[in-house]
Amino acid sequence: MRPAGHGTSRSGRLRPARIGLFAVLILIALFFIVPLLWMVSTSLKGPTDAIVDTGWIPQRPTFDNFRQILSTSGDTPVFRWLLNSAIVSGVGTLLSVLLTSLSAYAFARIDFPGKGLLFSALITTLLLPSVMFLVPQFLVINWLGLYNTIPALMLPGLAGVFGVFFMRQFFLGIPLELEEAAYVDGANRFRTFRSVVLPLARPAIATLSVITFLAFWNDYLWPLIACQGDGCTLPPGLATLQGQFTAQYGLLMAGAVLAAIPVLVVYLVAQRWIVQSVTSAGIKG
Repeated sequence: MRPAGHGTSRSGRLRPARIGLFAVLILIALFFIVPLLWMVSTSLKGPTDAIVDTGWIPQRPTFDNFRQILSTSGDTPVFRWLLNSAIVSGVGTLLSVLLTSLSAYAFARIDFPGKGLLFSALITTLLLPSVMFLVPQFLVINWLGLYNTIPALMLPGLAGVFGVFFMRQFFLGIPLELEEAAYVDGANRFRTFRSVVLPLARPAIATLSVITFLAFWNDYLWPLIACQGDGCTLPPGLATLQGQFTAQYGLLMAGAVLAAIPVLVVYLVAQRWIVQSVTSAGIKG
């Protein structure tokens, strides 16, 4: 028989290791949480207090920064920038995931001349720095007459090579027999893709959607080139609040808080959906 105190002593030996693990996890969490707390604290301080008041809890908390940001009559159209970011990120993510999924399925399941060469050329572009494409992209956008418009902020991001590669690898892991069974039942290729492949690919679609949304939402360099004034998105727009000699730290942090909220919401919702999709979807024999 096992001694009565064997389990207790074993758990006692593991306790220091668990405490050390929790301590490391808490330190990592604080590393990410502390800047967010400082950002929220500074956003609740006035223009002077944002520089003078160095405490974590504002001495004279105020929501004037958020009122100024959300006001449509201010000198800095932060609300318009926020709205532009929401439109570009939402619509851009939807179109990008749709186009990359269709392209990836073609590379995974359809045989056509030059498929291997074309896919290799696409993958090669991932090795090139993105700044190489800024000038050609700007020339094309300017030639189309789309400068300082919402489509100009979305179009370059719709051709997501990483998304094509990511979804193609997932589609290759889906058993071909499921699609063949749909063909036997009379479904065409598009119906099979929509009714059989896409439901199984929900975890990958959710993951790609989060990555694409974050890329659109946090993009700074391309909107800085392709837009100006109230036609910009939030990241380059907030940069205008900081001049060469002065900076409106309260407004900057208030804008950063508003910019962080959609990202956190999308990540939390998508994370839960991914877990549910992974646990519910599967191949049952």
